[in-house]
Amino acid sequence: RQCCGYLQEFLDFMDMEDPRPAGSIPVEKRDDGQFEIAFEHVSFRYPGTSEWVLRDVSFRLDTLGKLAVVGPNGAGKTTFIKLLCRLYDPTEGRITLNGVDIRKYDEDEYRDLFGVVFQDFKLFALPVWENLAAGYARDDARMWRALAQAGADGLVRSWPEGLETRLYKDLGDGVMVSGGEAQKLALARALYKDAPLVILDEPTAALDPISEAEVYKRFDRMVTGRTAVYISHRMSSCRFCDKIAVFDGGRIVEQGSHEELLAAGGLYARLWEAQASYYA
Repeated sequence: RQCCGYLQEFLDFMDMEDPRPAGSIPVEKRDDGQFEIAFEHVSFRYPGTSEWVLRDVSFRLDTLGKLAVVGPNGAGKTTFIKLLCRLYDPTEGRITLNGVDIRKYDEDEYRDLFGVVFQDFKLFALPVWENLAAGYARDDARMWRALAQAGADGLVRSWPEGLETRLYKDLGDGVMVSGGEAQKLALARALYKDAPLVILDEPTAALDPISEAEVYKRFDRMVTGRTAVYISHRMSSCRFCDKIAVFDGGRIVEQGSHEELLAAGGLYARLWEAQASYYA
């Protein structure tokens, strides 16, 4: 009875009518993974506040490339990603997919383009395969490939029931996973979806240096044939990316390759040198 009382608030929320206009245009299905996404003078602030989280951001996302998004805390990096995934709508400006405002697309079809690991991801007290499939059809061969790409296949094979092993002990006997192990499973879930755009928000934050190096080593293979957006505070990850967007104060203040931005001597170079000094 106590749990159902808490659940009622969630049910009431789910029953609320969405005040946003619903799009209906189907998303073009492309086997080549080529999608053109553009931010056109996008600004965002939370309702009821006067502070801009993002201000006049214009940016074109290159398809089939790897983009690193970096900058100080509170610079607007995660908000940029949530706008891209249409978890938020811009306060000003627009975001387009192949030249069409994303608000005009069917929302579920648009979100199917993305496989995302956010900082605050959750795993559930369900078998491993259900955590990875997340509502999509089960395909064990693809599941093991995703686990291998994320560096978690050995972990799951070591468990007594493999993919059938239940996580946590909320609903019975299960395995407890560390923060790093959970992060690998969340990464495998995003890869299993096989979406054309993969977004990794601090994907190695809970990993030890050896595991982090392994993820970087596999990064190219993970995102082959896809567009990848990679948010990180660890500047070493930028060397694996084709393009870097540097956020500060809600704006993109620099963009270019690792070498170009180092040579420019701006914020990116200062962030890089600040971290590099610890290893000197």
